Amino acid sequence: MLTLMIDFANMLLAALVVGGLFGAWLLLNPKGVDANSYVILQQQAIRTMNKVMPPLGAATILVTMAAAILGRADHRRLWLLIAAVVCFSASGVITRFRNQPINAIVVTWRRDVPPSDWTMLRDTWWRWHVIRLATGLAALFLLIAATLKAGWSG
Repeated sequence: MLTLMIDFANMLLAALVVGGLFGAWLLLNPKGVDANSYVILQQQAIRTMNKVMPPLGAATILVTMAAAILGRADHRRLWLLIAAVVCFSASGVITRFRNQPINAIVVTWRRDVPPSDWTMLRDTWWRWHVIRLATGLAALFLLIAATLKAGWSG
């Protein structure tokens, strides 16, 4: 029963995290967005998501680790969950050391007077976001496979 509860919490947390990353990918795509609109969108995303996503991501990693510990008797499931932890952790590291430093700069911008290098920072942030989305999707894929594996085994 504990494994089932952990798996449920794990899937829910992972869906929220990766869904947030996917939503950001849809809403914050900078293609064709002028400087003023970009600054407004990005600053709103930073204000809202920077409070929620880091604790959600950390909880997802911890619960995935707990699922791996509980599922260690099934070696295939264990390795799927370890790989998911690695991918979720990669998303977190990218967020912390690539996207958030840029966020700290963007929140200081005035929307009516963005800096001259705004497109360089925008493009760098976007490139790292796409990479963290890919690692998040890979993690979710691995987690789903591990969870289905448990259902097929039991």
